[in-house]
Amino acid sequence: MSHQDPQPGWGGPPAGQGGPPPPRRSSAGKIIGFSCLGVLALVVVLVIAVMATGGGDDEPDRTPTSPAATRETPASQRPQEEGPEGDVKISACAVDSATRWASAELLITNRSSKSSNYIVQVEFVDASGRRLDEATAATNNVAPGQQSKVTAQGLTQITAKITCRITDVTRYAS
Repeated sequence: MSHQDPQPGWGGPPAGQGGPPPPRRSSAGKIIGFSCLGVLALVVVLVIAVMATGGGDDEPDRTPTSPAATRETPASQRPQEEGPEGDVKISACAVDSATRWASAELLITNRSSKSSNYIVQVEFVDASGRRLDEATAATNNVAPGQQSKVTAQGLTQITAKITCRITDVTRYAS
């Protein structure tokens, strides 16, 4: 038998000779898959954290504070408020002259029967009532009857005269 050359167009080039390399596989699917897995893991961790720290207090957990009551009536003239919003008083409200950041000094008194953690939302408004910035302060393991001083620090530069208002107080048993 004689050796015959393959017909043109039949089969590919012999091994090791020319031809395009195989296409690269995209890793976009892996990136999307691992991103979804990461988000799911974060949600699970957050749910577990909330379940581990929540509940058990004898008063309602979240009650928004009335901004009108905080702004218009001095704390010393208001009746004692029910729930966690009555536990927080603004003791100072100012704009730092160097950084021009607003801050509110808060005095938290735990009036519940259990050691509690607090998260307090504060807003900084100008004379017309326009919100200029907001801040959050938190404190943990405040025993019944114990007081805690914390600062809600804004991060926006403000040049106007401000008023501080408590917009929300969250208290939960620690």
